[in-house]
Amino acid sequence: MKRFFAPLLVALAVLPAPTFAQEVTLRVHHFLPTSSTAHAKILGPWCERLAKDSAGRIKCQIYPSMQLGGTPAQLYDQARDGVADVVWTLLGYTAGRFPLIEVFELPFMMTTAEATSRAVWDYAQTHAASEFKDVKPLAFHVHEPGHFFLAKQPVAQLADLKGLKLRAPTRVTNKMLAALGATPVGMPVPQVTEALSKGVIDGALLPYEVVPSIKVHEVTRYASETDARLPGLYTSVFMVAMNKAKYDSLPPDLKKVVDANSGIALSALAGRLYDEAAPVSKKVVLERGNVVNVIPAAELEKWKQATDRLDDEWMADVGKRGHDGRALLQAAKDLIAKQSRK
Repeated sequence: MKRFFAPLLVALAVLPAPTFAQEVTLRVHHFLPTSSTAHAKILGPWCERLAKDSAGRIKCQIYPSMQLGGTPAQLYDQARDGVADVVWTLLGYTAGRFPLIEVFELPFMMTTAEATSRAVWDYAQTHAASEFKDVKPLAFHVHEPGHFFLAKQPVAQLADLKGLKLRAPTRVTNKMLAALGATPVGMPVPQVTEALSKGVIDGALLPYEVVPSIKVHEVTRYASETDARLPGLYTSVFMVAMNKAKYDSLPPDLKKVVDANSGIALSALAGRLYDEAAPVSKKVVLERGNVVNVIPAAELEKWKQATDRLDDEWMADVGKRGHDGRALLQAAKDLIAKQSRK
């Protein structure tokens, strides 16, 4: 018996150990509730596609509303440091940290969210990659044109903004409001509803998409839009970022799954979803009985003149950092125009 089993045992000992397909769970963190477009239509379906394309080897645990702790402004660093594996965040919440990408937040730059999101992705790869070297970029996108949501009075002309305390999401939009005569109040979007209900602010700059999910239409009475024939008054740049070490730890086949579901396609999809959400959310605002008015193009020409200097200020700012601001501004405009023709 020993003579029979001994060679068999030796043979088994030199066989390679069995291998098992690696599985991974991604902790995905963001600052909005589960009813938001970001959660329900972007991140949730994205995770489902990862699971399907990896035959169940990539799973997600999504943590909305900052459930992993911290503040919205800390999300980028959470991706960098591995507190979360993937984050969805608004880059402007960290004022001045990503100056090159801020060009898309300048007044009257954007067209549709989908076209502008494609442009942001292209621009980030060719002109702003250094700003995001600490993470693995998965997508960049913007929301549809933002508007005014006000508690006590609408905005119809430039003079109506004087003295109003208005929330803005980023330093560029804060500068825009100041140039238009309002008093800017910077704050992340989760704080807006309470600030409005307590009278801390008179109104807020927001896209329609987010209004129902944070119930802003319940604490305001008026929405003032800009003429849709012109470029949008403003937008904000969002990013889906992944921890570099987590991405690097994936086997090649799972990296391919992540890559195939990211990039310009995910950026464009996110923008399109915001474009599509806007009329649905506007309907919710109207059904509550809130009044919506449109600021006409002729009036907005005065607004454009009042905010023209913001382009110059941005170019000067990035110029001090060693960049050709004029060339970058033109590159962003050209990319938006190119993507808007598709």
